[in-house]
Amino acid sequence: MNGLCYWEIPSTNVAKSSEFYAELFGWKMAPSSDGYMMFQAKGGLGGGIQKVERSPGQGVMVYIEVKDIPAALKKVVKLGGKVLKPKTEIGNDWGFWAAFKDPGGCTGVGLWSRR
Repeated sequence: MNGLCYWEIPSTNVAKSSEFYAELFGWKMAPSSDGYMMFQAKGGLGGGIQKVERSPGQGVMVYIEVKDIPAALKKVVKLGGKVLKPKTEIGNDWGFWAAFKDPGGCTGVGLWSRR
């Protein structure tokens, strides 16, 4: 109880962001209402992509676990996103992280990998 149960990605272009995340991570998308798309992550927590008038800038940071950060970042760029932080070691055997901006302007998304 009281754990993370849902999360939202702000986007100035819900359609573009939805296509981006479906292609990048294989998330299943389902329209909920005008300006809102719900998604379900494979074996993980679902959430929504919400229409905003302008990108809110840095907000809550969420991390998605991937097997290969450089390969995921390459795909981010191919799909129209922008790398904000390349693969970076966390230290103390905590693994690695990176961050990106999606085509809809969300900057609060990171990647994490043990290797």
